[in-house]
Amino acid sequence: MADYKDIAGATIRSNAGVLTSAKTGELFYDETNRNFSYRFANLTTAGSWRTGANLNTAKESLGAAGIQTAGLAFGGYDGTAVLNETELYNGASWTEVNNLNTARLYNAGVGTQTSALCFGGFLDPGNTDINESWNGTSWTELADLNTARNTIGGAGADNTSALAIGGSGSLTNTEIWNGTAWTEVNNLNTGRSQMGAAGIATAALAFGGSAVTANTEVWNGTNWTEVNNLTTARRQLAGAGASYTSVLAFGGETPGAAAVAITEKWNGTNWAEVADLGTARNHLAGTGTISAGLAFGGLPITAATEEWNEPLGATQEFDLS
Repeated sequence: MADYKDIAGATIRSNAGVLTSAKTGELFYDETNRNFSYRFANLTTAGSWRTGANLNTAKESLGAAGIQTAGLAFGGYDGTAVLNETELYNGASWTEVNNLNTARLYNAGVGTQTSALCFGGFLDPGNTDINESWNGTSWTELADLNTARNTIGGAGADNTSALAIGGSGSLTNTEIWNGTAWTEVNNLNTGRSQMGAAGIATAALAFGGSAVTANTEVWNGTNWTEVNNLTTARRQLAGAGASYTSVLAFGGETPGAAAVAITEKWNGTNWAEVADLGTARNHLAGTGTISAGLAFGGLPITAATEEWNEPLGATQEFDLS
């Protein structure tokens, strides 16, 4: 029987365990764990934003759900009209799909591209309590929020579990969604609107907000607890993060600027500033994870989409078995 060298014209080094002397780009065989490994390049930067495909409609104050390669954008304002448009992102382009039943801006969004929730918002002449569920094809109106409000913080894994946080008028109100109804639970310590939020219904993070605060609070499923503040106080910002222990906060407005590009990372204890957005903006939408985030829309009204990507962090082996 022919060996690998005869077939492929090259040999692969074997080693009892990880081959620490392997060069970047080298494939080797780990005899101890019986798998093939590949040595990636040593990347040490802290992550950066890159340009993605533009939304079909430039807009601000919209809702978001999903991940970087499967995002969802809905509602908002295009400078002329309040929108009911919904767009899907596949990592390469945005596609318009079925509209919300009720057009609105300053609405919250949570969930995935196939299981999302849109709640609250503003539609002249006032705030709305309307709650809609997305099943991957169309929106269906469900039970309303207990308190109508706009610029709410939202956290949640899908359309069966969500948290509505604060809102217009610097509310402290918090409501939890169980797939059927909203229930009022313990309030925020600091009332606010226009905040960033991330996480799930039982483990969430709320940060920033009006009136231009750095305040950060963590939700454990029962109570809110104040933790370490953002490095830069701001409102009208967005966030990304599947876990309340690892969150990305980006964009917003500070007292001295109409819009900022500032990006910060939360590690469960502290915030640290990292690379800025390419386009400074507030009232933008954000979704995804701390290592693969998505930012789109915003004010000044834009269709710009940006993707946040983390490097490997260090030389690594990748199991190819």
